[in-house]
Amino acid sequence: MCRSLRIRCALTAIVAAAASGACVPLDDFMGDVFGRSMRDQASFDPYENTLLPPEGSVPFAAGNYPAGPYEVNVGQPEGSADLPPPFTMDDMTDRPNLLDGLVNPVPPTAESLARGEEVYERFCIVCHGPDGAGTTGYIFDVHPTMAAHPLNGGTALERSDGYIYGMIRVGRVLMPAYGHQIAHYDRWHVVNYVRQLQGLLEEVAESDAAAAGTGEAEGAADESEGRGEGAN
Repeated sequence: MCRSLRIRCALTAIVAAAASGACVPLDDFMGDVFGRSMRDQASFDPYENTLLPPEGSVPFAAGNYPAGPYEVNVGQPEGSADLPPPFTMDDMTDRPNLLDGLVNPVPPTAESLARGEEVYERFCIVCHGPDGAGTTGYIFDVHPTMAAHPLNGGTALERSDGYIYGMIRVGRVLMPAYGHQIAHYDRWHVVNYVRQLQGLLEEVAESDAAAAGTGEAEGAADESEGRGEGAN
């Protein structure tokens, strides 16, 4: 019993001694090998040693607030005319009318739905699944108790476009915020795509395709008439 206690005390002392100076021997060794150590480095205050960008470099804005739904920021000032007022995750619960009042500035065209699908498959499909059911998400088999809220039925059908936009931007409950990863207009594209998953945009999509077909037919007819007049 006494021998076991002595061994335990000795091991405790060794561990304590190692922990108190664990980094010092390693740092000293790295300093001997490479001539420098993480403990000996220059320290600057904020903005003390700022450097100008290299000559000829092209500035890129963050891209989170481009000027239009299909534009990419390449140095131009950020901002658009339809940015919603600031809101938080608490507002999703306490003031949902704030989100319900947001108007979707992006029509659900074929181009918007294609972009929404691309962003959805990049960020959302892992939890919500390809059909938005939640139980079809890629993580469901690993974490079945953390199934994402279904987007293709239930209360999601009753949510406004603005509320779904808010969920993407600031998150709620288990869903994290994606405002730093999904840009302003891309959130609206995802909202449009979710509406398509819900079956609420079938007529819009069909009418959009029909309108495109009509436009092509009219363009072909005008071109044909122009050729006929030219021949006369």
